[in-house]
Amino acid sequence: MKNNIVVELKDVCFSYTNISVLESINITIKEKDFLSIIGPNGGGKTTILKIILGLLEPNKGMVYVFNASAKKARKHIGYLPQHISFDFDFPISVQEVVLMGRLGKRGIGRKFTETDVSVCMQVLEKVGMQKYKNSELGKLSGGQRQRVFIARALSTEPRLLLLDEPVSSVDTQWQQAFYELLHDLNKEITIVLVTHDISVVSTYIDKIACLNKKLYYHGSKKEGMHKISEMYECPVQLITHTPTHDPSGESDK
Repeated sequence: MKNNIVVELKDVCFSYTNISVLESINITIKEKDFLSIIGPNGGGKTTILKIILGLLEPNKGMVYVFNASAKKARKHIGYLPQHISFDFDFPISVQEVVLMGRLGKRGIGRKFTETDVSVCMQVLEKVGMQKYKNSELGKLSGGQRQRVFIARALSTEPRLLLLDEPVSSVDTQWQQAFYELLHDLNKEITIVLVTHDISVVSTYIDKIACLNKKLYYHGSKKEGMHKISEMYECPVQLITHTPTHDPSGESDK
């Protein structure tokens, strides 16, 4: 991997129809970085994650993930969106949901192996949901479901983990345990976290990206945190602001 670079965006621009969402974004994420992307609602945070995943193509610029195209590198990425579309009336167990994360390695139509099941149990234990492995997903609380979806993202054994407001529906008590889990995972994998929680940024994060269509700051927490009040006076102040029109569909970002 060139210079341990995991993700590189060069002059990336993106628009939904005629409305600009990202403008000339240049960002480099290296191996074992723990990067937080912060910024206002509608500032492009979810869009940039989808571009890294290869789910969206930039209108301009280049995207490299593990020295390949975003689509080719997708098998190495675990992703947890903020909002997950799922039919909670469908009778599927927690274990079956987490095993779905193994399909990229196993392939559709092939039987899951003992290794798949073992990985599933390990990640469920990490998120405190192993005892619910046979429970139906639809009968769990919102916070418990979110833990299951986090486990599914981890079951891919990702080299890069993308998380979009991952604890938005998780109880406060478990949030700290979750961030401690991320801290441990970061010893092995690269993590990109979209969050509005500045306390999390100050405690666990190594690097910060301040995004509001343009990239206003990208650097280490050590250099950036002493500027945090200044950053909130700039576009990041708009974290508390919800645009009247959000063409990107990022109303909760």
